[in-house]
Amino acid sequence: MKQKNLPDDIESKSLDELKEILNNLIEKIERNKASNQSEEDYLEIFKLNKFIEKKFQNTSREISEKNKLKIKQILKKDGKKTK
Repeated sequence: MKQKNLPDDIESKSLDELKEILNNLIEKIERNKASNQSEEDYLEIFKLNKFIEKKFQNTSREISEKNKLKIKQILKKDGKKTK
């Protein structure tokens, strides 16, 4: 996905901020259903949605890795073997 059509600061936005942007785009489309601008808005929503999915997956992966490390540390403290 090319992100050059998305805002420049998109990388630094939280998931809540991204969700708000997405909701605003959806509301804009609903208000202007007959407009030719809607097609561009739909494309922007699609790109933003893909970005949010990617960010969510990365965050989920980071949380999972942190939890694995914490579990290993706890098991080491308890004197149990880890894989």
